[in-house]
Amino acid sequence: MKLQKLLLPVCLISVLSGFIASDLQSGKKHEESDKTVKIGLLISDNNSLSAVNGAEMAIRKANEQGGYRNKPFQLVVRSMEGPWGTGSNQAVSLIFEDNVCALMSSGDGRNGHLIEQVAAKTRIVYLSSWASDPTLAEAFVPWYFSCAPTDIQQADALIEEIYDKRKLTKIAAVSGNDYDSKLALENFVKQTKLEGKTDPLQLLYDNNNKDFKSLIDRINNADIKAIVMFGKPAASIKLIDEFRKRKMIQPLFGSLALLDENDISELDMKSYENVVFVSSVNLSGSKGLSFREEFQKNYGKVPGAVAAYSFDGINLLIEAIKNAGTERREIQNYLSKIHYTGVTGPIQFDNKGKRMGTPGLMQIKNGIPVSVEK
Repeated sequence: MKLQKLLLPVCLISVLSGFIASDLQSGKKHEESDKTVKIGLLISDNNSLSAVNGAEMAIRKANEQGGYRNKPFQLVVRSMEGPWGTGSNQAVSLIFEDNVCALMSSGDGRNGHLIEQVAAKTRIVYLSSWASDPTLAEAFVPWYFSCAPTDIQQADALIEEIYDKRKLTKIAAVSGNDYDSKLALENFVKQTKLEGKTDPLQLLYDNNNKDFKSLIDRINNADIKAIVMFGKPAASIKLIDEFRKRKMIQPLFGSLALLDENDISELDMKSYENVVFVSSVNLSGSKGLSFREEFQKNYGKVPGAVAAYSFDGINLLIEAIKNAGTERREIQNYLSKIHYTGVTGPIQFDNKGKRMGTPGLMQIKNGIPVSVEK
């Protein structure tokens, strides 16, 4: 893995060097002969349909309103499924083969770093609609933006609710063993230390594990009063089901990642009853209701968090292009100053491309997400 990390930037520079000189001119202005304005979407795998559906809806609505100077917007989708490094290769293909004027990704943090390298080299806007890895913003790449709350922002929301509002101190922080989940756990623990809170009991599990006996025994032996989960939805639901079988009554909290509807069915969502999640998605406001109704009409299901963030992400890029044009620098400049209200709430970016503000919380009650008052 260390060798891969060393080799990828070298290989990437080699691949890009033959393209960048000629592309700098085309990056300034797309050819007049282009019949569509293309936006690239990178998804984790071919099963990540929610991100595609949300993005398609944004494109469709923009085209109904005339597109960009009577040219329709076109969504170009590529999957990052495959060996490590596929994400950067697909980003390069979108830029140089498909001639997109901006990129969005609904993938994880590891792929996010690869795409960010491509964006930095080619000077194209890259907007992340799902990855919560805060180190993406620490690279100080001016082409990077994210409309999803970072692990640190999510941790702040959870700490405020658990430690400050509910006055709970004996906490277990439970995480899967994948990169994003472990990073979210690390950032939660880091924030508790910074805010002077009691250290949580940290517990890791294998995402493929079906036996949580030892983990649950450690929770019970430590007299834990609340449980915070960072993990993939399918594994998290198995764990929650085990908590219920053991008749454990501790309040449960979860990060935004647990709401990835690509990984679970609507039936699985019933296991989330009474769980409090980080989420700024509001489907009860005027924009949210309109989005929900149209999504259900088009796709026959209720939209989830991934679809909502994807919808807002593409709308941000469309808004920038409509107002600033298709030149890459102008898109970047417009996004850096944008004030936009979407189905996930108001969106502005700081000087590192991070979404400003602390995300809200919601609790599943009778299968319906209800906002948690601060």
